Amino acid sequence: MNFCVAAWCVIFNILIAFCQYGLTKLAPDYIIPCNDTSSECLIKSTQYAIPEFVNGIPNLNVPVLDPFVIDKLTIPLNGLKVTFYKGKVSGFRKCIVDNVISELEKRHFVLQFHCNLTIKGQYDAVGRILLFPINGEGDAKVKLTNLRMKVNINTKYTKDKEGRNHFGLRNYKYTFDYGDRVTFDLQNLFKGSKELSQTVLTFLNENWKLVAEEFGKPIVDYAVDLVIKSIEKFFSAVPYEELTNVPIPL
Repeated sequence: MNFCVAAWCVIFNILIAFCQYGLTKLAPDYIIPCNDTSSECLIKSTQYAIPEFVNGIPNLNVPVLDPFVIDKLTIPLNGLKVTFYKGKVSGFRKCIVDNVISELEKRHFVLQFHCNLTIKGQYDAVGRILLFPINGEGDAKVKLTNLRMKVNINTKYTKDKEGRNHFGLRNYKYTFDYGDRVTFDLQNLFKGSKELSQTVLTFLNENWKLVAEEFGKPIVDYAVDLVIKSIEKFFSAVPYEELTNVPIPL
């Protein structure tokens, strides 16, 4: 084999290797692996990825998270039944990451962030909220300013059928507070009475903390569950080595 033929063989093999890598790489370009588990790197990498990740990754079956749709969510409360229809929740793309802790040896991961979220849709409500009887339906808008959340995730390591390593989620729990304020705009709380509807709406906004504690958590539960399921789909599709340059601990 002369020199030219040998050179072309080397180039061809390099191109083949490059193409194979390109075909098998699953992590989007906005995923920047960290070389260590320092919070500084993890915060920066997570913050960079969020605006793109929430657009969804169709080829990995990761859904759009901003906005995400609540087709129907019934919230049974003490004396009141509220149902949201065709709701859209927006604001996740502008979430601010406050802290990320990755303890690979302990298989433990913590994410802290805060967001301004807006929920728009339709609602109907029958029953009583606080002092007021409710029988209404119409447009709904709820704004949460500086919702703060901390998510604790217990992880695991798995292998797929090709023998590649993956992150997995064993379980999670979260805590949150409603931040600076929750603003309600529920139209037609009393059918046929704009004055009474406005009176009750004013009361709800003046006592937003109490009202939010009454029916806010089911919506947050719904949102967190959707995000966690999306992360699970992402982890199950993308190999561990494409997410971090830190080896799996023995």
